[in-house]
Amino acid sequence: MNPIRNPFAPGAGTPPPELAGRGTLIESVHIALERARIGRPAKSAMLVGLRGVGKTVLLDRMRDDAEAAGIHTVRLEAPEGRSLPALLAPQLRQALLRLSQLDAAKAFAIRGLRALAGFARRLKVTYNDIEVGIDYEPEPGLADNGDLEHDLQALLEQAGLAAKAAGTALALFIDELQYVPEEQLAALITAMHRTEQRRLPVVLVGAGLPQLRGLMGNSKSYAERLFDFPFIGALAPQDAAQAIEKPLLDEGVAITPEALAEILRVTQGYAYFLQAWGSHTWLAADASPIGIDAVRKASVTAIAGLDEGFFRVRFDRCTPKEKKYLRAMAELGEGPHRSGDIADCLNEKVSSLAPTRSALIGKGMVWSPNHGDTAFTVPMFDAFMRRIIPELE
Repeated sequence: MNPIRNPFAPGAGTPPPELAGRGTLIESVHIALERARIGRPAKSAMLVGLRGVGKTVLLDRMRDDAEAAGIHTVRLEAPEGRSLPALLAPQLRQALLRLSQLDAAKAFAIRGLRALAGFARRLKVTYNDIEVGIDYEPEPGLADNGDLEHDLQALLEQAGLAAKAAGTALALFIDELQYVPEEQLAALITAMHRTEQRRLPVVLVGAGLPQLRGLMGNSKSYAERLFDFPFIGALAPQDAAQAIEKPLLDEGVAITPEALAEILRVTQGYAYFLQAWGSHTWLAADASPIGIDAVRKASVTAIAGLDEGFFRVRFDRCTPKEKKYLRAMAELGEGPHRSGDIADCLNEKVSSLAPTRSALIGKGMVWSPNHGDTAFTVPMFDAFMRRIIPELE
């Protein structure tokens, strides 16, 4: 099998050759954006799910579709250690500059740029990582109170008015939202609430780990009424099969039913793992049709690759105490697990382990599906922990 023709694409946010099983969700966001454009109520969406299910790929596909339809978009990722104002300001500047090129929206967009100037100057005292070009002098009293919740409302209102005047919508696509601090997340939710109240065409499409829903609810109690929270999970068997079979067929290659079933079994239908096994199986196969021996051979190299990359990069971020906590979880199985069971496994008190658990939640390693429960945010991480630390000390 020619490695140059390998159709599979395992990577961080790399689009797969076949985006199977997500059509309904993509269409629902498209409808929301088009409703916003014509002034109809439109719910923003938060895509939540474990690592490796394809949230980033979906976010980028939705953004590409929106841009192709003439909707103005902002795309950013919220990494740890950066403030939301610092991430938003330069992206909103670009959107407002684009809108200012349209005659119908020019006056509104320029006022939005004045709002941005006031927003950046006053909030730089609090968020000193804000760096953005200033195209117009601030308008006194416009988004310049120095209070993020108030000023972000005013800024997004002006951006929404410019988009409305242009006959379009402004869509904010934000990945890894679980890393945004609570007070900044609350300000974003409040600003989106205000644009909805004013029927302005501004839509937020976010993505994050499963704890995002709880974080947003804690930030603002009305968040669950303001947003839809579709859960992105493993692909259904028929969709997982399509994600493997179609790219192979496009290359004129077949796969036996037994080999396909084995890929679906070992990957459990998770999008990233399907791409990883598909790629390694292609490299392990000698010819079409691909048989089960190639898949078994590929499993060895695929697991080794995941251990050194996908899993290891997350493991290396943890302290020795956090690694021990994760290993205790793995000892109990896939999960979720009760905090008391994990504590018993380590011969510790639940209260003494609470800081470690909180730190792991903050790092996005685990989450709490229910009060007192703890689960991995990365599929198959329990098996990895047992491989890398064979015995629980």
